[in-house]
Amino acid sequence: MDVKAEHIKPYDQTRAKTEQVREMFDSIAPAYDWMNRAMTFGVDKLWRRRAVNIVAKSQPAHIVDIATGTGDLAIVLARKLQQTRVTGIDLSEGMIDIGRRKVAEAGLADRVTLSTADCLAMPLADASADAITVAYGVRNFEHLDRGYAEMFRVLRSGGRLCVVELSTPVNPLVKPFYRLYTKFIIPALGRIVSKDVRAYSYLPESIAAVPQGEEMLRLIRDAGFTDTSFRRMTFGVCTIYTATRP
Repeated sequence: MDVKAEHIKPYDQTRAKTEQVREMFDSIAPAYDWMNRAMTFGVDKLWRRRAVNIVAKSQPAHIVDIATGTGDLAIVLARKLQQTRVTGIDLSEGMIDIGRRKVAEAGLADRVTLSTADCLAMPLADASADAITVAYGVRNFEHLDRGYAEMFRVLRSGGRLCVVELSTPVNPLVKPFYRLYTKFIIPALGRIVSKDVRAYSYLPESIAAVPQGEEMLRLIRDAGFTDTSFRRMTFGVCTIYTATRP
């Protein structure tokens, strides 16, 4: 399947997407948490909690949080599941540095480990995770099929996958306001706060291009997963996808 999101790159078309995504997140890392709260009016916390509740049902002993960023989801998972070990990986050292400080401040350094790694080639053993989470990350993958294949490899049989991703509303009443907000307001705010002119223009472009709904589930199933489903959140601006490794 030709995935449009793989062709949307933060800065230019001459370099690999993975390299540019790493550069972009290193650039915006200091402003990332603030921008997340501002762009979503804090609703991203609700989406994250919903994902945590889904994952918590199976009481996993080891969770791998892919594209962990500054560790928000990893921290919430560890707080909710107090016997669980969480391994977070991300391309950006700038994001991981901030995440490590947050983990230490939360008193979770004994159960949450954050490290820099390529999500398309994770330095993790086969079937070593009981659950895998990805929040707002898959649209940044250079190859989505390889990303899901890696998740399948690392997840044990019976393990759960939970993907949280931003999406385009399907409601015709919401769409015009969403387009106005993402096309003009978010890029303007991003330029002021993060000083990266391009990063927050890339955001709405990547959301529009990423596979959504059944199309995303098809990619997940192609990697070998079963029991796939999705649920749209907050008028469809976020979608949570779940699946199981058979």
